[in-house]
Amino acid sequence: MPWYTLLILAVAAERVAELLVARRNAAWTLARAGVEHGRSHYPVMVVLHTGLLACCLLEPVLAHRPFLPALGWPMLALVLLAQALRWWCITTLGPYWNTRVIVVPGARLVGAGPYRFLRHPNYAAVVVEIAALPLVHSAWLSATAFTMANAMLLAVRIRCENTALAQADPA
Repeated sequence: MPWYTLLILAVAAERVAELLVARRNAAWTLARAGVEHGRSHYPVMVVLHTGLLACCLLEPVLAHRPFLPALGWPMLALVLLAQALRWWCITTLGPYWNTRVIVVPGARLVGAGPYRFLRHPNYAAVVVEIAALPLVHSAWLSATAFTMANAMLLAVRIRCENTALAQADPA
């Protein structure tokens, strides 16, 4: 399990890097009259993502979950692909990417990178990661519970983001 603990710590470090990028980008967008939407659901998102990482570490130990290579290796591949997709989103959106919903009025929607294929590719990465990360070490209870909680949160988040983008769209 030490390598799985290192994986979870690496994902946690990646989250910290995301928050640093988001903080810098928030300052940039707010300086350009950006408007934040959906503040009320943001703390729920933070708790969900933090809880996921904690449960990824706890369930395999407390429930004596084994590493099952036939499940674990494909799930690890999905986790890595999700991370790659997330960073493709971050680099494509540049200063407009954020963990919060901050929209600069009049800014055009980005249609490059993964946004050519999906309206919300970052959320696709999150969905895959939340389902796959616990399953790397057979934590199926965590995978199930957090996937369901994330589905409820994303229903609110995507509706909030779509509304904010529609209000700010210059077209």
